[in-house]
Amino acid sequence: MSRIPIVGGNWKCNPAKLAEANALLEAWKAKPFDKEKVEVVIAPTALHLGSVKKTLEGLGMQAAAQNVGKNDMGAFTGEWTATHLTDMEVAWTLIGHSERRSKYGETDDETAVKVEKCQAAGLKVIFCIGEQLEEREAGKTDEVNKRQLAAVLAKITNWDLIVLAYEPVWAIGTGKVATPDQAEETQAAIRAYIKEAVSEEVANKVRIQYGGSVTPENCAELIGKPNIDGFLVGGASLKPSFMDIVTTVGGA
Repeated sequence: MSRIPIVGGNWKCNPAKLAEANALLEAWKAKPFDKEKVEVVIAPTALHLGSVKKTLEGLGMQAAAQNVGKNDMGAFTGEWTATHLTDMEVAWTLIGHSERRSKYGETDDETAVKVEKCQAAGLKVIFCIGEQLEEREAGKTDEVNKRQLAAVLAKITNWDLIVLAYEPVWAIGTGKVATPDQAEETQAAIRAYIKEAVSEEVANKVRIQYGGSVTPENCAELIGKPNIDGFLVGGASLKPSFMDIVTTVGGA
């Protein structure tokens, strides 16, 4: 089954000023990409999201939130809901990023509630999974990925709204990167688990991104692997050369 690759850019808590975000998007205009061959989703900060959304769309990209609340409407200061995002015509959100899990204590159960809310609202989700360095060294990579996935599987009724992002936590922002063979082996195991736990049809169609110090220099070999369907890019998505990743993926 042919899967259209998808490249995500997670800006995290960057840049400092809206003018910098706009300047970056202006630089991206110089290198257009084939929108039929690759999908691009960018997650700015919450405060910049509304301001840059229209510019992103003009570039043929989609806007995403970096997080979403597990709550409905009500007295939840500082939160926003899946319904808020769909009302603002933001079609995507990240859920379960390792920084949300490790720095803010987000649990597997909480990610499941968030996915359920997004499914009900028709919101597309990039669902992040991945192991810490000590877990990889202990040979627990597949165990961790299965646990994080198992928490949400029962909540997913529409797999067309789900993209998985495998991010080895030890490779995020460290300059280290899983070798293409390591990434392929792990993502093949993720797809095999989806086949076993859900269905062969879902396993064949779900897109699985790789994330972890992806750069224009290493993306070509990674995207050549059969179970790598794109990337979730961190620091490199804050540079004009991010478009080199997009065009490489689109030409694969």
